[in-house]
Amino acid sequence: MFLADASQDIAVETGQTRESIQTQTGELGAAVDIGTTTVAVRLYDLSNGACIAAKGMMNPQTAVSADVIGRIEHAMRNGNDQQSMIENCIGELCGIVMKEAGIFERKINRSVICGNTTMMYLLTGRDPASLSHAPFKADHLFDEETYVCGMSAYLPPCAHAYVGADLLCSILHSGMVKSDETSLLCDIGTNGEIALYRNGVLYVTSTAAGPVFEGVGISCGMPGMPGAIDRVIAANGQLYPHVIGGGKAKGICGSGILDAVYCLLLTERIDGTGAMEDETFTIDADVNITRADIRAVQLGKAAIAAGIGTLLETAGCPADEIKTVYLAGGFGNHMDPVSAAGIGLIRREWKDRIVSLGNAAVMGAGMMLLDQDQIDEMRRISAMCSHIDLGGNPVFNRLFIEYMTFE
Repeated sequence: MFLADASQDIAVETGQTRESIQTQTGELGAAVDIGTTTVAVRLYDLSNGACIAAKGMMNPQTAVSADVIGRIEHAMRNGNDQQSMIENCIGELCGIVMKEAGIFERKINRSVICGNTTMMYLLTGRDPASLSHAPFKADHLFDEETYVCGMSAYLPPCAHAYVGADLLCSILHSGMVKSDETSLLCDIGTNGEIALYRNGVLYVTSTAAGPVFEGVGISCGMPGMPGAIDRVIAANGQLYPHVIGGGKAKGICGSGILDAVYCLLLTERIDGTGAMEDETFTIDADVNITRADIRAVQLGKAAIAAGIGTLLETAGCPADEIKTVYLAGGFGNHMDPVSAAGIGLIRREWKDRIVSLGNAAVMGAGMMLLDQDQIDEMRRISAMCSHIDLGGNPVFNRLFIEYMTFE
């Protein structure tokens, strides 16, 4: 099993929480976020609300497929062998955080587990057939108590077949719906989920960005661990990489590939169409960027930018009305806003309005673990959602083509 450095790959930092808590003397709790690519666990002391250990790990289901569609198809053909994969992963991560916290005799009494809708189906062994075809109407949206790995587990509500509990947990953690300002939240991952809050309406959608921004599916890609290039700058026409932990680069992670593409644009090694004269460009020693990598970035950024643009047009919201852009997930926590704006992933006028939340989904799950009232707030958020379908959406299709080019 490939272990990720939690401080680099997934924002699962430890420390005392600030949420209100309902103390449970002597008990332990776990907040879990099942991402398409990575899984994160935070261990809490429920007597005082402190997060005492945290860890991230690659989702073993990536061996089946990098995306949710492939995993749904696999489950429909072969049965849900992916349930045991994710249960074993959660169990292993819980064991790791218990050991890191120096706890050997107590057990985790309660958990809150979130993920996108497909991940929740696979966790619970449900038949995902309803997620596989139009009208893509999930036959179950959770908001239920169950048991996972011997733990009592609350599974928060999902909003739609492709807008899961992870996005709603991120919204809960951001507090965006408690403000009167117009705001945007983006979880830029394999299954990119986006929320726009305006005039009391919460518009939500998801778009298939692919795993490129998580360092997967590219020639030298890897998670944000020691050995990964996580930053690239251009100076005097040359590119200079930064390697996590120093030393020789082993690969490049999502924030690094974003910077690299922007720097290639700045130094005119690629043009606005993404065309590159050579088949590959060497960033550092054995780490190269290929034409196929550039194409993957184009497709991913076009999907995210078009999804955002579709929500704005649907809501009749001018771009300059957005006061805050919340970024959730490991990639959003580490990306350079200048690079993101430079390739057109986000709008240039937003680069100074960004608030990085880290792994907001697991943070939101932690809020519900510590405070029952937050579960009620989660249900309120779920009821506020207005889902915008991008499949066959003429606005999305038009914007996707428009945003394929780099700015």
